[in-house]
Amino acid sequence: MGATGGAAVPVRFGVRLVQKVSATRVFARAAPHLVPALDRAVHRLTRGKVLLSARMLPGVLLTSTGARSGLPRRTPLACMPEPDGGWVLIGSNFGRPGHPAWTANLLKHPDAEISWRGRDVPVRAVPLTGPERDAAWRAVLAFWPPYAAYQSRVTREIRLFRLVRR
Repeated sequence: MGATGGAAVPVRFGVRLVQKVSATRVFARAAPHLVPALDRAVHRLTRGKVLLSARMLPGVLLTSTGARSGLPRRTPLACMPEPDGGWVLIGSNFGRPGHPAWTANLLKHPDAEISWRGRDVPVRAVPLTGPERDAAWRAVLAFWPPYAAYQSRVTREIRLFRLVRR
């Protein structure tokens, strides 16, 4: 575990390369189209046991209620597990200008569900602000440094949510 309270990403062969690639603008343009589709397909084929992107970062499949539609929305997301059993979600949108839609969903409907390691977990999303957000952001950057590149490319503050079990 890192000194900031977040779990440390194991340093494996290729992690640094993936961090460098994931911080690029090319990745930011391609990843939003490729990563979620691949994650959903692999998650479905493995009956909820595998998220492809989780091979580098821990991930969840978030099921939230659409802010405008009211319909269930399933979104594969990287997350930062916390020592107390919760998770932090990072609304980076790969460093693209707008907030990702799932963040608006959680702001309007904070009760959601995640699939975590093949288990469905009911959660409540708490938007982080002020000093609590600042501390979580430091932990997020220690956990996965490319988030700093994402923030540097946008004028909006990247939204952070803490997921707590319901």
